[in-house]
Amino acid sequence: MKKLKVVLADDHPIVLLGVREIIERAGEYCIVSDVSNSSSLVDSIEMLAPDVVVTDYNMPGDDTYGDGIQLIEYLIRRYPALKIVVLTMIDNPLIHTRLYELGVWGVVLKNGDLNQILVALKAINQSRIYRAPALNESVVPAVKNKDIACRIDSLTIKEYEVLRSFFSGMSVSDIAIQNNRSIKTISAQKMSAMRKLNVGTDQELSIFCASSGMFF
Repeated sequence: MKKLKVVLADDHPIVLLGVREIIERAGEYCIVSDVSNSSSLVDSIEMLAPDVVVTDYNMPGDDTYGDGIQLIEYLIRRYPALKIVVLTMIDNPLIHTRLYELGVWGVVLKNGDLNQILVALKAINQSRIYRAPALNESVVPAVKNKDIACRIDSLTIKEYEVLRSFFSGMSVSDIAIQNNRSIKTISAQKMSAMRKLNVGTDQELSIFCASSGMFF
């Protein structure tokens, strides 16, 4: 089998270093670039034509291509032959399902066994979709309270993404511009999400997001 050309993308240098070490140790793949934001990721894809991208779901601070669902949708639309593995701390079945629906080849949890990246790459080299094994107790996410978990699971993808952007520090108008939607639409999605989470103010929303571990 040929050596897959891989581009890594993560805004945390330690994560990049760790993932690079795991992949290079296998000796079966060629890492052609590692980057820390969405714009650099797209530039690397354009210049290097990799087979695979292993990218973080959250890469704040990039207004050109965004991150999360927005970035993945762009990459799949612009580079249909590219195989994408998403690396994330978010263990939300709704998000994972949507990523696979969009066409990613694998989702690997950062708080799980990062050696699963090699399992994902092996699957890709065999033209197979990678799906993570069932999580054990040591990597169950921080959300323990069933009521809180049910509230989070009731969110739609769009509501979840609006809250993720809000929690990263973006205003409603910023989110509207980034997603090419009206302020009224984004505001309505945010208010709907707040009702589902049973929070009444932006401060309560921020506290809920932080304490529940929704975006970590």
